[in-house]
Amino acid sequence: MPTDALLDNLRERAIALALRRAPADGMHATALPWLRAIRASAPGQPVPALYEPGLVLVLQGRKRALLGDAVVHYDAMQCLLVPVTTLPRGHVVEASAERPYLCLRLSCETQALAELLLEGDAPEPADTDGAGLQVAPVTAALLDAAVRLLQLLDSPQDLKTLAPLVQREIFYRVLIGPLGWRLRALAQGDGVARRLNRVIEQLTHRFAEPLRIDELAALAHMSPSTLHLRFKQLTALSPLQFQKQLRLQHARRLMLGDGLDAASAAHRVGYESPSQFSREYRRLFGAPPREDISLLRAAAA
Repeated sequence: MPTDALLDNLRERAIALALRRAPADGMHATALPWLRAIRASAPGQPVPALYEPGLVLVLQGRKRALLGDAVVHYDAMQCLLVPVTTLPRGHVVEASAERPYLCLRLSCETQALAELLLEGDAPEPADTDGAGLQVAPVTAALLDAAVRLLQLLDSPQDLKTLAPLVQREIFYRVLIGPLGWRLRALAQGDGVARRLNRVIEQLTHRFAEPLRIDELAALAHMSPSTLHLRFKQLTALSPLQFQKQLRLQHARRLMLGDGLDAASAAHRVGYESPSQFSREYRRLFGAPPREDISLLRAAAA
């Protein structure tokens, strides 16, 4: 079968399987904690987002992510690699009720990548200073593995044993492709990307605490000025801006999901001043906390 026809056939099978896991718009968990299906039936406006490390396989539709000055488009012809936690503005640009945007989101731990590096090889990096979002063409081998992974969801008795093997195969396919150097840089013991990732992990887990740039610089084995420069090259934000967005996005989830009021959410994520929280929230999301949450709930309803 010609390559294009094979890809189209695999994609149609993957779409049929994924639609069963995502029967309505939104993000849907699966029986595998590291696999989610995402669906949207209409284009949207750019909104602040949190992209955690992993791989995004778009099966249908198209999406755009803006990270600093970089604009990344990805669709069913490309996969998106997120090597480190990133805070872009993202939105679906191609979707309809008849042909909704549909994608799979797979996460992967650094340790698993390190183990793969012992067995595979990857191209040398072309540009180690680029922002933390990269795309590459989807191959038939990668899409075939994704189809088999979705099929395993219908076989609970096989899932625990076989799904990790397919996950490993999927990331192996990425590792030996044009984005492999990104995964290699992330998993290397003391490379710059790995050291920056330690800083990002620290900020992600302790965003509510006061920012101590000297401690973060020591963690990365860099001077504060070098850390600031390298961090911004990778994430398009300074460490302080990164922490602030993490706080605001977490507060938004607390208000939307847990029903907290703005003052309580602000205190929970580390703000001492509710008015400062409200100002910064409006600057990021375009509306004050109460109005923004009301709009989100109305849209969901």
